[in-house]
Amino acid sequence: MKIAIVTETFLPSTDGIVTRLKKAIDHFLHAGHEVLVIAPDLGVSDYKGAKVIGVKPVTFPFYRYRKWGFPSRKVYRELEKFKPDVVHAVNPLLLATSAVTAAQKLEVPLVSSYHTHLPKYLDFYSVYKPLKPLLWWYIRRQHKNADVNLVTSRSMYETLDREGVERLAIIPRGVDIEKRHPKFRDEEMRDRLTGGRPENKLLVFIGRLAIEKEIHKLLPMLEQRSDISLAIIGDGPARKGLEKTFEGTGTVFTGFLHGEELSKAYASSDAFIFPSISETLGLVILEGMASGLPIIAAKSGPTMEQVTHGKNGMLFESGDLDSLLAAVEMIDDKENYERIRVEAREEALKYSWDNASKRLLDYYKGARDRHSVGRSD
Repeated sequence: MKIAIVTETFLPSTDGIVTRLKKAIDHFLHAGHEVLVIAPDLGVSDYKGAKVIGVKPVTFPFYRYRKWGFPSRKVYRELEKFKPDVVHAVNPLLLATSAVTAAQKLEVPLVSSYHTHLPKYLDFYSVYKPLKPLLWWYIRRQHKNADVNLVTSRSMYETLDREGVERLAIIPRGVDIEKRHPKFRDEEMRDRLTGGRPENKLLVFIGRLAIEKEIHKLLPMLEQRSDISLAIIGDGPARKGLEKTFEGTGTVFTGFLHGEELSKAYASSDAFIFPSISETLGLVILEGMASGLPIIAAKSGPTMEQVTHGKNGMLFESGDLDSLLAAVEMIDDKENYERIRVEAREEALKYSWDNASKRLLDYYKGARDRHSVGRSD
């Protein structure tokens, strides 16, 4: 197949969407498919043989952390030249909406996928909250003509279904169980992440630093537990504010880590903490499990699909300090902790990126077949 992927984010950016796309493209190329990627121009023109075409990006003054691509006629021109068998619009909000329009004009099968739960994000920015109905209208508009609309969890499936998005399907999650592995535990990394207190219990958060991640809600826990160290790995618009919030707690901010360094950061910690309730999935949860870490996560639909309380992690009520402290106590019981740690790794072993990518390819083929039937009517 000739597969065109138009995405709001790609390399060298680091997030769950990019991770998923890289693994999928690896699989597609290995299987002999031809892949074209169109994304904001961040200096990458090729990914392992897949051509990457950049669209001139812009940076918003209120969100300088990342660059965005606006809708562009260039998308139509490049797709017209490539003549794809299927177009995948990844998170069609700005640039990828051009793929939605172009696929219709070119009468090409269209798959759209939903990865960022923006309506939930608006709950954390009160000035924009009244815009939520308008945002849902926009989302429905961008997804209404797709042959298949992919979501990352059952919870998101139910949410979009209630909002009137049709032809929904769930794309499986995946994890690299070799790169995320307990074998990468490293005492130098542990010393770094604990700020020189490796005897402490080490909790790690990995992800984009933004207000909707609710990382600030972990501060009261640290004020109650001086024997716990927190490492925050990642970057984003809230970093400076968070550094000020956690000042004096010994919390370590590393910025982004990559490759083996990131593998060491996971494996050298005692548990992965995930306070966000706005995620569509949270692939970092599975990466934490693969690294042999129990997960301590705020209750939300997507996290509860991955974390079974008392089995592979602990769940707590967002904003409830007593609930959070009770969940964290898991790391104090050595026998129980070891059992949960082993269960977490076993859970991750069920999910390979190859299986997830094969399923995505099946959805592409299904969109092609559905589109063919629709056009013949």
